[in-house]
Formats: sequence, C-alpha cells, structure tokens
Amino acid sequence: MGDVLLSIKNLSIEYHTDKAVVYAVNNISLDVRHGETIGLVGETGAGKTTIAKSILRVLPTPPAVVKSGEIFFDGDDLLKTSEHGMKKIRGNKIAMIFQDPMTALNPIERVGSQIAEAIKQHNKISRAEAERRACDMLEMVGIPGGRFSEYPHQFSGGMKQRVVIAMALACKPELLLADEPTTALDVTIQAQVLEMMHDLKERLGTSVVMITHDLGVVADLCDSVAVVYAGEIVEQASADDMFESPSHPYTIGLFGSLPQLDSTERRLKPIKGLMPDPTNLPAGCRFCERCPRAAGECAQAAPEMRETAPGHFVKCFYPGGEE
Repeated sequence: MGDVLLSIKNLSIEYHTDKAVVYAVNNISLDVRHGETIGLVGETGAGKTTIAKSILRVLPTPPAVVKSGEIFFDGDDLLKTSEHGMKKIRGNKIAMIFQDPMTALNPIERVGSQIAEAIKQHNKISRAEAERRACDMLEMVGIPGGRFSEYPHQFSGGMKQRVVIAMALACKPELLLADEPTTALDVTIQAQVLEMMHDLKERLGTSVVMITHDLGVVADLCDSVAVVYAGEIVEQASADDMFESPSHPYTIGLFGSLPQLDSTERRLKPIKGLMPDPTNLPAGCRFCERCPRAAGECAQAAPEMRETAPGHFVKCFYPGGEE
C-alpha cells in the first residue's frame, strides 16, 4: 500500500435550498493509498455519500455547491478536470457501487447489455467482444453467463447487487466507491457479497472506499477507518487500532451501542440525542450536546484534529481516557 492514490484536501460542500443552506461536508481531508480499503463510518445523514459523489463529480448541481477543497486522483485535481475528462475517468478509473441495486439498474435493459455498455464506452472493441467480457464479469461475481440476456426483475436482491458490482468492476478501476453495498441484503447474502468483494479486491488490486454504518463490514473488509459525524471526520486510524482503542466519544458510543455476545449487560447503551441540524451547526464541537464528557470549552471552540498515537487521529479536546 505504497503511494497515495486519492487525496482529499479541506473539502467543504453545501446544499443551497430556498429555505436554508445545508452544511453537508465541512473541511474534510482524507488519503486513500494504492490497494487500501478505507471505511467511512457514521450515522445516516453524516455526509458519507456526498463525499463519494463529489469524487465522481456526480453531485446534483444545483443544489450542491463545492465551496472549497481539492480532490487529487493520480496527481490530477478532479474538481478542475473538464467534464470530458471526467467521462473518461468515471467507470474506467473510478467506479461506484450505488446504495440501492433496485434503482442503479435500468429495468428495461438486459443486465448483460448494461455491463457491456460500460466496457465498450472505455475500450475500442467490438460489441461482440464487449458482450463476451460482460459474460466473464458475470461469471466472476458468481452469475452464470447464460443469464446475460435476462432483465433486472428476474434477479433476486443479492443477484442484483452482484450485477451492480460486476458493472462497477467491468473496466478494472483503480478506485471503487462502495456506498453501503450490503444494506438491502439479508445476512447470508451479505456475507457472500463481502467475501466476493474481498476476493475481487485482492485479484484486481483495487483501492476501495467502503461507506457503511455497519461496523461488522468494517471489521471484515477495511484496513483503515474514518468516522464521520455531522460532515466532519472526527477520528481516523487503522482498523485494528480503531477496534482496540476507540478514542472519540462518538466512536466509543458507536461501539457501545452494539450487542456483545460475551457481555453480561442486559441493555444496549445508545448515544443520546440526535445529530445537530445541518443548517444550523453549533459553533463548538459538533458532538458537544450528546457527549458525556463535554466541558465548557467544547461548546465555545471546535477542536483540531490531533495525533494521539502513531497513525491515530482524533478531533476532540478530551479523547480516550483523558479528563
């Protein structure tokens, strides 16, 4: 996992509506290295999908506005790349698995044709060759090539997700953005899809940004983790460090709200309250009103990201066991 493949610097994104401005992403910085799988973890509405869509430049504009920041991919700033240049990147060098396979697939197009279209778009090959490669991709994700001519409604939810993954990996992208790829699946199919994604990642050497709120998925797939809260990254570390010694009160709350098979606790410990209104964010720490260890300064000033251990970064005045 040598050099940095993707580098996000001080990214801020807003959604402008008639009634208010939604501060969706606030000054986020993040690096993804070659061959690395990084998990973006957080509650619904934290800004994870907005970050992923900004990388591909597929945010709806309006209302989305990128207020500041840089997104470097292979040394080029994607935010300054022309739309023609982005068309060569989307699906070819960077691909995305969208959250709901039901809406990601065209219901009136055969699944094989949808995969072949992406292949032909980025390769100077005949349609027959594109269709042959599409069959190979279906086989790679565990779907018989003979189902090339079937429509999305003829597939189960897990099979649809496999088709979406095949479509995303069809051109062997350097970076895969996976937006909660297992949310709509039952536990058995989820395990199969995760195992398949891990095998494909190892085989193709693809870097992955895994967006999820499922810490079990993080434990299975991710090398490092960034915890997102109210549009900010509040903690970042390797997956091992994050599970062994979470430091931010929000991260500790996430782990505390999970059921433990070896625990004698009779009730879970949910995080009290709700995320702040993204149109009216607090001046100090975003987590202050929900934090069990908040002090006076937490409401007055926003903490800076600091390194509390080698490679472990936390945005908190009182991380870990500090009082």
